[in-house]
Amino acid sequence: MVPINEFGTEAQKQKYLPKLASGEWIGCFGLTEPNHGSDPGAMITRARKVDGGYRLSGSKMWITNSPIADVFVVWAKDDAGDIRGFVLEKGWQGLSAPVIHGKVGLRASITGEIVMDNVFVPEENIFPDVRGLKGPFTCLNSARYGISWGALGAAEFCWHTARQYTLDRQQFGRPLAANQLIQKKLADMQTEITMAL
Repeated sequence: MVPINEFGTEAQKQKYLPKLASGEWIGCFGLTEPNHGSDPGAMITRARKVDGGYRLSGSKMWITNSPIADVFVVWAKDDAGDIRGFVLEKGWQGLSAPVIHGKVGLRASITGEIVMDNVFVPEENIFPDVRGLKGPFTCLNSARYGISWGALGAAEFCWHTARQYTLDRQQFGRPLAANQLIQKKLADMQTEITMAL
């Protein structure tokens, strides 16, 4: 939702955001490519200008939710070599999203590819005012904040759980929390969490 909200036209926002926000539609974000990983500047997915829009060809890899997505935000290089953002929809001719099986990690996440074989994207589905890596990096940075906040929230929950356990658990006739070493460990945990904020 972030790329459409940040860079989309008013018509794109009206069309996609309500259904994405309600969960009626699932979205995905396609930047990473099979042979370029964390180097988006080297992407080879291309958007060729044609009458009425663009033709996209290429593939994206390790894309969360792509096999179940209704809306695909994809980044591709145009004829001038500029990275541009496009909004694609499930069912478009030439668009497929095969699932990736046998992952070692992130097994709870549905992950797949986005394969574009000369997919026609109408002019109204391009983000008009963003070019280059600013678009995808704005979205990634927003996601990174969310991930870090989630990790800090989990750490804070663990601290509260550990603290409560040390208050409740009796050892040698007194709570574990009465021991200086336990107090130091809890203080160190809280210090690390606070520094991360």
